[in-house]
Amino acid sequence: MIEQYITVEYDETIKMIGVVSDTHIPSRARFLPPVLFKALDGVDLILHCGDLVKEKIIDELAAIAPVEAVSGNMDPPELKKRLGRLKLIQIGRTAIGMLHGDITGRRVPFRHVASLFAPNKLQAVVFGHLHEPVNEEYKRMLFFNPGSAVDPRHGFSPTCGVLHVDEQKISGEIISL
Repeated sequence: MIEQYITVEYDETIKMIGVVSDTHIPSRARFLPPVLFKALDGVDLILHCGDLVKEKIIDELAAIAPVEAVSGNMDPPELKKRLGRLKLIQIGRTAIGMLHGDITGRRVPFRHVASLFAPNKLQAVVFGHLHEPVNEEYKRMLFFNPGSAVDPRHGFSPTCGVLHVDEQKISGEIISL
């Protein structure tokens, strides 16, 4: 059974959202790279899409902006319990579904993700797990994976992402670090 999502509401003053995932501190890197902090400077909110491994990553990122995080498959049980696996980030009328990407032990196909957040109509889904960036639309919904700032895969360089939110649309930008 897939757990229910947690809803977190922000007002429409949130315009720029930093997105990170798969930091795996300290198993894949000892610390977050300083260039990540520079890339996220000025964002209004940060979303971490799981596999933090150590909770202190939330505190480190919170020095830049408020942080919302979900747990991933590599996170310890106490962090999984505290963070949950699914969040709905509501920014004014913009709804963003957030997950790691491995619900029930396997990847969730794009066409099924929106059903996890029913009855809400999502404008975007942010996720991790792949360690490679994704920035594409499917049925007028943005699917966005920031890749990994510390452990990229399949020939990708370290990356993070930024979402730009306005009343009409949400768009994503992948940032090479």
